[in-house]
Amino acid sequence: MLLATLRRRFLAAVGYVEDAARAGEEGRLVRSHLGRTCPPARPGHEQPAAARARGRFTRNFVVQATAAEWALVLLAELRYALRTAGSPAQLVFFQHDEVLLHCPAEVAGDTAAAVQEAADTAGRRLFGASPVRFPMQVRVVDGYDEKQ
Repeated sequence: MLLATLRRRFLAAVGYVEDAARAGEEGRLVRSHLGRTCPPARPGHEQPAAARARGRFTRNFVVQATAAEWALVLLAELRYALRTAGSPAQLVFFQHDEVLLHCPAEVAGDTAAAVQEAADTAGRRLFGASPVRFPMQVRVVDGYDEKQ
């Protein structure tokens, strides 16, 4: 039922990942939004089970590789914004779409706003004007072990 809803509401997106899966099953290459290429098929990938597995991989690749590109653009935008603002905030850690910064409490609000703006800008830079949102949940905490 969920897949039917996805197909109805996001026809182009589902078609895109299904095309990537078919390409993978056929041993063809797929690319991320910015052109990063998946690993090529190896001998044996033409066997039915291996072809299906490669199709699952290439379906996931186009999504995850593009998400990683978005995160890298976000980081570049964030570093630029913090540097040009003279912010004392420092990037501590990032993984996938998680970004951890350390800053004095008095600039926490400005730093949080810079993270959100960097996420918004990354979406526009990669995909242009689009109704698609790239939500980034920004949280300000006193310690790395806290959840808000």
